[in-house]
Amino acid sequence: MVVDDHPMWREGVARDLAEAGYEVVAAVGEGAQAVRIAGSVRPDVVVLDLQLPDRSGVEVIQGLLASCPEVRILMLSASGEQQDVLDAVKAGATGYLVKSAAREEFLAAVSRTAEGDAVFTPGLAGLVLGEFRRLATVTRAEDPDAPRLTERETEVLRLVAKGVTYKEIAERLVLSHRTVQNHVQNTLGKLQLHSRVDLVRYAIERGLDE
Repeated sequence: MVVDDHPMWREGVARDLAEAGYEVVAAVGEGAQAVRIAGSVRPDVVVLDLQLPDRSGVEVIQGLLASCPEVRILMLSASGEQQDVLDAVKAGATGYLVKSAAREEFLAAVSRTAEGDAVFTPGLAGLVLGEFRRLATVTRAEDPDAPRLTERETEVLRLVAKGVTYKEIAERLVLSHRTVQNHVQNTLGKLQLHSRVDLVRYAIERGLDE
């Protein structure tokens, strides 16, 4: 689903996606409309503009995740301001791309987002990782009773945070693909998280990606 209040931009993005083989289930210009229909059209990925006339990008992200917890949200914005990026990611956006990105870069970002990767315009990834690491010491100090993961779950989580695929994790740890999936699902349940992106964020906060 494409959400952007500029018709020509919205139509152009939708056309590029369709030509690349994606099914565009909706293309809308308002945040409220996007949140309202998300539950029925069930998009796998939402390409979302940060600046919408009726709602803030953060409100739209929260509304979309409430309707479709598994949806992955790629911000496509004219703004590369630090606070805008951090606000979007903290609200649950999967990645953040500025609108100056080339068509090929955008399509690659959509593909990676669909696979569960966190994708950022070059230079923004370091900003986001730095902010979550800064918060890590606060998180650890304030949450001494955080859920305890097994050694194997922690090992799998660390590899997920590094961007290793489930298949590669299975090969490295000499496990079946299903066993790796089970470890990830158990970890999601223990931590009350919803997606692989949430796991990556959790791992970064605790320095497990290092």
